Amino acid sequence: MALEYGTDEWVNAYVAWAEGRLNAGTPPFIMGSPEWVLAYERVVQGDAEYREAAKTWEGSVVIHILPAPEAGLDGDTYLFMDLWHGDCRFIRIVPTEVGESADFVITGEYSRWKAVMAKELDTIKGMMQGKLKLKGDLPTIVRAVKASARLVDLTAAIGCVFSDESPEAAETVRSVLAEFHEKFG
Repeated sequence: MALEYGTDEWVNAYVAWAEGRLNAGTPPFIMGSPEWVLAYERVVQGDAEYREAAKTWEGSVVIHILPAPEAGLDGDTYLFMDLWHGDCRFIRIVPTEVGESADFVITGEYSRWKAVMAKELDTIKGMMQGKLKLKGDLPTIVRAVKASARLVDLTAAIGCVFSDESPEAAETVRSVLAEFHEKFG
């Protein structure tokens, strides 16, 4: 049975799980895996340029990746970023109901998020063009364009493997996400 999100037990178990995977692995990590998410969180938390760009930002942002079986994503995946006045409190994979409850939910296909990370698609332009869907106030997001761009830039600092480029990586993602849902909802 999965732990209940929001409890200390859930948080402690999730952090231990992600840290264990991070410490056992070797970069580059698979994009969206718990170890990649934790490495990304740490890079964002330590970045002075992001802190300055986001000093007026308030609210949680979720990256919602739609199913992409070819990438090992058999269901929706939610990466929750708790961001507040330049602080990155945490970035985590979360259950659906938690992901959907964020202040801002940006939804897109796996290929769109891959294009964002490759700097082939700007997040703000992607939302305005309908390539990414926003649940939340667009004018608020648009005011945070520098912070958004810095968050994308920081993904390059940790690098990654895209799971659609390797059958082994896709199976790893499928297995890890099944484990996540079993343990964490």
